[in-house]
Amino acid sequence: MERMGSICPILLSADRRLPQNPQNVTLRSVASQLNSDQNNSQPKFKGAGGTPGGVGMFVFGLALAIAGGYLIMNQVQVTSGYWQWWGTNTFGLTLIPLVLGLGLLFFDGRSIAGWVLTLGGAIIIFVGILANLEIYFRQTTLFNVILMLTLFAAGLGLMARAVKSS
Repeated sequence: MERMGSICPILLSADRRLPQNPQNVTLRSVASQLNSDQNNSQPKFKGAGGTPGGVGMFVFGLALAIAGGYLIMNQVQVTSGYWQWWGTNTFGLTLIPLVLGLGLLFFDGRSIAGWVLTLGGAIIIFVGILANLEIYFRQTTLFNVILMLTLFAAGLGLMARAVKSS
């Protein structure tokens, strides 16, 4: 039994001191390393985003934000207006840079002018489509608006609270 105490210092109580000799110092360092390895091997679960927040709080906030966002988007109506870029009925003029650029690219795929005209024409058409959209918020009650905005804001707040580091 005495041999067991000198080989396994983990079993010794903390207030018992071993005599200072090189073997005991080595055994103590091995024992402390074993203890630290045992402590580090236990999985430490952290919350959302690796912070001490809560996954449950994050999921609940996400659900509130999705519900509020859905209700808000459900009230929005999007229609298109007339294409009025540099005057009325000018959509065909916005196609000219795109068509010229595509023609140059089919002739020479490395043509810088072809790429510039194609990308420029595509950007002009995309911006023109966005500029001619008309977005309306459908008529609803004040209670519904407050409910939608509260759900959305509360959801975002709970998600931010769950991922913030304390």
